[in-house]
Amino acid sequence: MAPPVRVVLVDDHEMILAGLQAMLAGFTGRVRVVGRARQAREATRLVTALRPDVVLLDVRLGSESGLDLCRELTRRVPDTKVVFLSVYDDEQYVFEALRAGAGGYLLKRVDGLELVRRLEEVAQGETVVDPTLAGRVAASAARLNRGEFWPGASRGLTQRESEVLSLLVAGLSNKAMAARLVLSEETVKSHLRALYRKLDVTDRSGAIAVALREGIFR
Repeated sequence: MAPPVRVVLVDDHEMILAGLQAMLAGFTGRVRVVGRARQAREATRLVTALRPDVVLLDVRLGSESGLDLCRELTRRVPDTKVVFLSVYDDEQYVFEALRAGAGGYLLKRVDGLELVRRLEEVAQGETVVDPTLAGRVAASAARLNRGEFWPGASRGLTQRESEVLSLLVAGLSNKAMAARLVLSEETVKSHLRALYRKLDVTDRSGAIAVALREGIFR
């Protein structure tokens, strides 16, 4: 009989962490929670020390990015698998998660037995996607291959990030972009940081250069 899958839980809400631990407590022969964390730094320290089989992680950790944490964990502890557990049922998040190195993406409405099965599958090297998203992800992947999504989707940009990039290429300031998109300037800055990361650049001029060179926008 295989030993229990060792899991670290990461979520910025204590109630979610407690609920997950209580849910998994009924399956101690198959899954064992060995640690839990609410912040990226704490999670990195914990996972590096414990080296669990799987990290169950939210996409957003307050002001921090679960995607960035996933990249850091897969770099530091490559043998540990990461599974996202999220409320976001947008296939674009699934693509971003898999690009970040995740082994799975599940929705928070998953029941205990299904969660345990998925954790076991990921621990054995499989990639899992919530069944309610699987068909949409396959269809979206086909559309991506045909270039039928918004500009920059093939580089992992969300639709909003694509809109921000288009305004960046047009020369608008952060304040002007915020007014055009009816967003706060801080939200615009957050989108800019995300698209910089995905385009592998560090500033506005670099993003514009990639957008023009790759024909994302002209």
